Amino acid sequence: MNCAHRNASRLYVYYLGVSPVGANGGVGKRVVSRLLNRGYQVRSLVRDAKKAQKVLGKNVEIVTADITQPETLTPEIFKDVSKIICCTGTRVQPAQRDTPNREKYSQGVNFFMPEVIEDPQFVEYEGMKNLVAAAKSQLQPSNNKILFDFKNPTQDLKETWGALDDVVMGGVSESSICLTDSGALFSGNVSTENSGGFVSVRTRNFDPPINLLGSAGIELRVKGDGKRYKFFLRCEDKWDGVGYSYSFDTVYNIWITIRIPFKDLIPVFRANVVENAQPFNPNQIYSYQLMLSKFEYNRELNAKFAPGFFQLEVEYIKTYGGDQLPKFVLVSSAGVTRPGRPGLNLDAQPQIVQLNDQLKGLLNWKFKGEEVVRSSGIPYTVIRPCRMTEQQGGQALIFDQGDNIKGIVSRNDIAELCVKALEENRAGNTTFEAKGDQENQATAENWERLFNGLKLDGKKSPLTI
Repeated sequence: MNCAHRNASRLYVYYLGVSPVGANGGVGKRVVSRLLNRGYQVRSLVRDAKKAQKVLGKNVEIVTADITQPETLTPEIFKDVSKIICCTGTRVQPAQRDTPNREKYSQGVNFFMPEVIEDPQFVEYEGMKNLVAAAKSQLQPSNNKILFDFKNPTQDLKETWGALDDVVMGGVSESSICLTDSGALFSGNVSTENSGGFVSVRTRNFDPPINLLGSAGIELRVKGDGKRYKFFLRCEDKWDGVGYSYSFDTVYNIWITIRIPFKDLIPVFRANVVENAQPFNPNQIYSYQLMLSKFEYNRELNAKFAPGFFQLEVEYIKTYGGDQLPKFVLVSSAGVTRPGRPGLNLDAQPQIVQLNDQLKGLLNWKFKGEEVVRSSGIPYTVIRPCRMTEQQGGQALIFDQGDNIKGIVSRNDIAELCVKALEENRAGNTTFEAKGDQENQATAENWERLFNGLKLDGKKSPLTI
């Protein structure tokens, strides 16, 4: 079994510690804040740990490395990492003769002649190759993750599960779980005396909670006694809170495979359906539980329940199926395919396109970096924001594919987009531009429409010019 720490939800965020245009700008710190608010663990890779700690706070795991120096991208950095949001970029600043106030440059409203202070080839392209090569094995899509392998138990597994029977409510039933050559044996005696009638085994609460985002459900390999059992997952750390339940029948003395789709889970509290419960959240699993109960739901009786001896063997518990959720979100730039595009009116293009040569081919190298990600085999999302500003955000967004739109967009809204893309299957393997909608505010319906309208990238990117 993977212990709770190894199963923990970790988002690996590459953040430079200071933004490319000043410490008050940058998408990275905004992404980190939103991830923490959603309950993710965050590990941030930075060049300057001291600066990063001041900006990101104490709840972020900081590691020091540099994607332009592949020897610093050690395997330990990527251990347990489930996803990457890459917000890095070539450092650009206003030429000193234009303004001494770099904060002003970050507004994205007033324009000041920029200059690059590092080679974009090494950051945008070589650095992306280094990052992808180092992280690729960790981020390969996998829809079948073993949660508990009872035939090959670890010491942690032996200490994870324990009995929780109706004695906590005055009953006299008793059960236990023990390990055998064929798996885990959940067995005992269930009694209806003293208004009892259930036995169960449950894991301890995991801290941090386990992330099953991207899977379609849970698979059990069991051999039972013909009775009907329940499996629970819990999305809160309360010991007696709402559980998400699924009932399954067993066949006497025959091994069968049970699949529990997340979409079919029923929210219950003490066998009563909770009508207004929050939707099941696979991103935050605090515990698992197996139960034999005289009740089904809303106090209806379990038709296959009988008091007395019972036994259920379990070989494994794992996830199955699932979506191609993005595992690598790259923040690039609108305009990456426009330099040198035939027939393009350069004077009508954003300043970054007009100044691409002065910026040492920044957009060309960003595009090459995108291609590294698209060809990696890692499920990805490439976001190409238009000119970013320090505006408050909360606006609706406009997406486009083909690299033609112009406009402005708040860094806050791009940070929100990065985090939403992680949990949106329709964002997987897409490249798109984004700008702010100056007339409308963001809504759930707006987000749904945006993602529904995305088209998958082809085997050869249709965005290549």
